[in-house]
Amino acid sequence: MLTIGEFSRLARVSTRVLRHYDALGLLCPEQVGANGYRYYRQEQLAVLGQIRRLKEYGFSLSQIRQLLPLPDPQLVHRLRLRRMELCQQLEAQRALLRRMEGDILRMEGIEMSAETYPVILAEDPAQKVFSVRRQTGTDQFHILFHELREQAAKQGLRQAGPIQMLYHDPEFRHDSSDVEAQMVVAQDGPGVMEKPPFSCISVLHRGSYARLSDAYDALCAWLAEHPEYRICGPAMDRYLNDPALVSSPDELETMVLFPVTKA
Repeated sequence: MLTIGEFSRLARVSTRVLRHYDALGLLCPEQVGANGYRYYRQEQLAVLGQIRRLKEYGFSLSQIRQLLPLPDPQLVHRLRLRRMELCQQLEAQRALLRRMEGDILRMEGIEMSAETYPVILAEDPAQKVFSVRRQTGTDQFHILFHELREQAAKQGLRQAGPIQMLYHDPEFRHDSSDVEAQMVVAQDGPGVMEKPPFSCISVLHRGSYARLSDAYDALCAWLAEHPEYRICGPAMDRYLNDPALVSSPDELETMVLFPVTKA
């Protein structure tokens, strides 16, 4: 058996931390003497190592207390979920660094060799569309798209173009937005309407939907430089390929459109 001091020296962790872990039920001493001295088994060094690693992975102490008793298959599942979260955070940080680097170059008067998001001013043609409009959160868009496809199939409608999303809210809200999912269709039928043509500015975004805000930033920057144009309708995301049919989020292509009119 190891005294708390010996255990502390070997593990390179303070006795204060060990007492805190004991109080939380994370790592309790094997034995507490009548005099209050704490004693640990040497094998408990491995448990302390696991706690340290889980902390490094970003788990809170309360989460670690729940993870420690899990068998390996269940723990692996939790680690995979945490790995996915870290990858998403890393991708967001990389996008932020790219944006920052672009700002630095512009402020230093250095022209970019090629625009990441060349803005196109053009006429978007008329389309026959079948749509479903709901109040829903951004994390529920996939459910709305599923409902759109189901309802179109019930009406016997054949998809003849991309799925697209319109944002009708006067302000953006993640938790509950007034959105309209549209499917371009080939024929007339119940619920089918014709989307009229409109002038718009647009950019093509290649990559994860998590970085779609970069495309919006490019359009907003263009509007700031062209005050003679004004937004005159809801913004639209046009999904040019199906996430289920690509091997990587990097292959996703999304057109972002802002309807505009010249002042």
